[in-house]
Amino acid sequence: LAAPDSDDHLVKRIIGLPGDEVVCCNDVGQITVNGVAIDETTYLKLPTPDSPASADDFDVVVPEDSLWVLGDNRYRSKDSRYNQDQPGEGFVPLENLVGRAFLITWPFDRFGTLDFHHEVFAGVPDEPAADEEESAE
Repeated sequence: LAAPDSDDHLVKRIIGLPGDEVVCCNDVGQITVNGVAIDETTYLKLPTPDSPASADDFDVVVPEDSLWVLGDNRYRSKDSRYNQDQPGEGFVPLENLVGRAFLITWPFDRFGTLDFHHEVFAGVPDEPAADEEESAE
């Protein structure tokens, strides 16, 4: 069931879209997108339930035509966080996006459709909140 070029692709969760500010982590270990904490507990694989959503802190604004991606197995995923020292600074160009994962085929005991967890991002505004100084002007 795998595509013939599947060895050439990685599957990661899109956390930040162009213009989004993505920060890790708040006081309770959650990632925030545009100032809103996202509850990823339904899909994250963490070392312990009390572990923060990332072992590494970051604060990025996603450039135009790019994405910020993270793996669900955060403590073992080589994703945007681990490529910040590369020329693209960890951002994935939109032109490199080839499709949407929708089915788990391996291991067989996990075979089934993927839940996209749209509710996790339901409260995230389209743009980052303005700083208090900027809004006072």
